[in-house]
Amino acid sequence: MLMEASESVRMIRDSVGAIAPPGGDLKRVRALRDDPVGIDGAVWQQVVDLGWLALRLGEEHDGLGLGVRELCAIGEELGAALVPEPILAVVAMVPLLGDDARERVLDGSLIVVPAWREGITGADGASGLTVADGKVSGRKILVPHASAAGAFIVTGPDGGVLVERGAAGLSIESCKTQDGGKLSTLVLHDTPCVPASGDPLHALHELSLAHTAYLLGAAERAFQMTLEYLGIRKQFGRFIGSFQVLQHRAAEAKIQVALSRAVLDEAISAVEGGASQFDQVRTASRAIARVSDTAMLIAREAVQMHGAIGITDEHDVGLYCRKILSIYNQFGTANAHRARYLATTGGE
Repeated sequence: MLMEASESVRMIRDSVGAIAPPGGDLKRVRALRDDPVGIDGAVWQQVVDLGWLALRLGEEHDGLGLGVRELCAIGEELGAALVPEPILAVVAMVPLLGDDARERVLDGSLIVVPAWREGITGADGASGLTVADGKVSGRKILVPHASAAGAFIVTGPDGGVLVERGAAGLSIESCKTQDGGKLSTLVLHDTPCVPASGDPLHALHELSLAHTAYLLGAAERAFQMTLEYLGIRKQFGRFIGSFQVLQHRAAEAKIQVALSRAVLDEAISAVEGGASQFDQVRTASRAIARVSDTAMLIAREAVQMHGAIGITDEHDVGLYCRKILSIYNQFGTANAHRARYLATTGGE
């Protein structure tokens, strides 16, 4: 687990059990792969009732006023249970909304997700969109959870804009991902929009850390499942976990998980401690690159150590491996983040 700096973090973790029992409700996760929207309405109402959607909202707006560490704590627990709902994305977007949209999100009648990527490998949300006279034109790719969204925060050249799903000039095309989810392309042509409140790039920065915590939670759970399998599977008359080569590989994976948790905690602390934007970017890129590599290492090891059943849809570890494959570069590839890290450290 990430370092728990306060009682609020422990309470947040405990509350996740209301929608994600230990080990996750994987029967529900499997069923949602065939759902056109991809979310469970009953679970979403539980999220609303728990007040999570107001987690990053200031107390002056009747929010919880909690920090990015609490958001990442939720992310790690959700990842361990493979919860597919766009909880983290919506929480991060709430502070950017005006009164009407915010109220609709908090009562559960509206889901707002970000649309920021325009390149395949990039780590930044730099925009080539044009916004003029209350209308936006351009294209966003690889948008998660668009099927469930009633509106989008679209990053533009001077901040973000809110675009309603049914707005004129907006078209959405979606394709399935390895884990049964969807990624979408948004094409906007003179689409009506309203300015977002606040800085969408900072909100995306926080979301990238929460997403990284989700990825780490999923990877660690896959690793735990693999260790359990090493203790029950026999080959050549012995438990395969007794073979030294597999012990060494498992030890290396455990080390990488610990290192990943440490660098992610540093990135969270940079935000919570009000570090310079330079340091926040630097530590975030290091964490995202490290956790992405660790998650992929564990996915490969999980498949190899489980053998053929590791790639079957019937075995639970396959769900975790597919999730990792689908989301590990959602906020930019590890190589893109390594390049950004080097650029912010002078190549050291």
